[in-house]
Amino acid sequence: MKELKEYKNIREIIRETIRLYPDNKAFIIKNKDMKTYTNITYKQLGEEINQLGTALIKIGFKNKKIAVIGKNRYEWALSYYAVVNGVGCVVPLDKGLPQAEIESSIERSRADLIICEESYLEMINEIYEKGNTKLSCIVCMNDTSEDKIHINLSTLLQIGKKELENNNREYIDTEIDDDATSILLFTSGTTSLAKAVELSHRNIATNVTALHEKENIYPTDVNMAFLPFHHTFGSTGLLFFVSIGACTVFCDGLRHVQNNLKEYKVSVFFCVPLIIEAMHKKIMAEVDKKGMTKKVKLGKKLCKILLKFGIDIRRKVFKEIIDNLGGNLRFVISGAAAIDPQVAVDFNDFGILTVQGYGLTETSPVLTAENEYTLRKGSIGKPLYNVEIKIDNPNENGIGEIIAKGPNVMKGYYENEEATNEVLIDGWFHTGDLGYMDKDGYIYISGRKKNVIVLKNGKNIYPEELEIVVANLPYVAENMVFGIPKDDDLLLGVKIVYNKDYVEKEYPGMSNEDELKQKIWEDIKEINKGLPTYKHIKQLIITTEPMIKTTTNKVKRNEEIKLILSK
Repeated sequence: MKELKEYKNIREIIRETIRLYPDNKAFIIKNKDMKTYTNITYKQLGEEINQLGTALIKIGFKNKKIAVIGKNRYEWALSYYAVVNGVGCVVPLDKGLPQAEIESSIERSRADLIICEESYLEMINEIYEKGNTKLSCIVCMNDTSEDKIHINLSTLLQIGKKELENNNREYIDTEIDDDATSILLFTSGTTSLAKAVELSHRNIATNVTALHEKENIYPTDVNMAFLPFHHTFGSTGLLFFVSIGACTVFCDGLRHVQNNLKEYKVSVFFCVPLIIEAMHKKIMAEVDKKGMTKKVKLGKKLCKILLKFGIDIRRKVFKEIIDNLGGNLRFVISGAAAIDPQVAVDFNDFGILTVQGYGLTETSPVLTAENEYTLRKGSIGKPLYNVEIKIDNPNENGIGEIIAKGPNVMKGYYENEEATNEVLIDGWFHTGDLGYMDKDGYIYISGRKKNVIVLKNGKNIYPEELEIVVANLPYVAENMVFGIPKDDDLLLGVKIVYNKDYVEKEYPGMSNEDELKQKIWEDIKEINKGLPTYKHIKQLIITTEPMIKTTTNKVKRNEEIKLILSK
């Protein structure tokens, strides 16, 4: 195992990075003209954390809960770090939720102050005016008009700077309680059902330590922050890069991912499978269009043979593909959902290390991960060195609920002892995910416990496994496999959202949706041929309308099934 510095809290991580890499670029910010950039060094990051933290205490928010909302940007990260490192408890809010749910989150968390970007100011003002929350101050990340309630982030930085010049060390010298609740995060879903997860400095810091042991990231790396910071995978991932002295840049939006990879010379990309799979489809379509499919297959075989002798020519052989991804991309870390195993295999074959991580908000978040030495098709790797994983109550196939124990497991759900006791049992966190462990300790996920389709004959069907297969069809944008009641049993159906542009381009002679449905049905029959009879898909729904999803792009199965069965 690597020699590791065992971190106990977030402030310790940031201060160590500033000591080691003061002049490294921590963030690159694209200016409003979209042509020039501002660089934030680690030294400057440290100074501005101290300024903002000092100012927040000065204006009366010591030991208070402070919410943060907005898109990924430097000011979001600055606010998060300033609050947790000596002010109080930070409450990251999901920017994608409707206003009523954001208001509920602010109310339930009892946040006293909120830091938001200008685009959310009108909404936050309306929430404040209703008087249902404890908010007494609104801080804007942008420069806008100020009054008794509103203050700009830049103003707070100036206040903090003057206080520090006058030797106010209250914030800097604040003792960090490593085990106190410092982060309050709402889980995905509607707020009425969402639970507020209590995380501590130790939860996050020990997870970052374990990621150091697992993955090879360097101070020269450039990371593109794509995953939302209000999710633990996004915020812990960012802190991991900060802990190494690497540089973080920001994506201009989904349509600009590939351009941004090239623009910033991105070398490491933390993302969701949706993005990687979309890139893969585009690459393979281009390969097929150019008649290079056989050449690519031959190149992959040659590279694999040479790798056995320690000769790696993958990035030379597949230079054109790598150049299409910016030219510098060397490492992709996928999380939040299962990636198509073949997509990960292909990217690795091209010379871009592509690994999966697995975890939950409640585990800060990473429990298991792959690295270059532990790649196994379809698996989520092995547990982090400081995490224990067991398969609880496995069936005859070894599939049971994944349960975990470690210093990264949450303190509990805020003001919800009943829900906490349902998932934290004898020190073990019950994830709700089903999976199995092979003889070498690799873990595989079968699906969510609540999604399993149980047939009358006792057979269990994990819809996620079938969805990965269906997703390989080139016109499929998204799909959901579900059980349809028939007599006293269930049969399998699939709802497919197809890519209209792809269909119009590739099947120009197809005159109507009935013809397309027949074509898709033939493809489903081919898939069925490779499956045991009880897993055969018997019904098909096609549409161009996106499915009902959470802000993390996870399909709300119950709502979709209810909608389907009502028709």
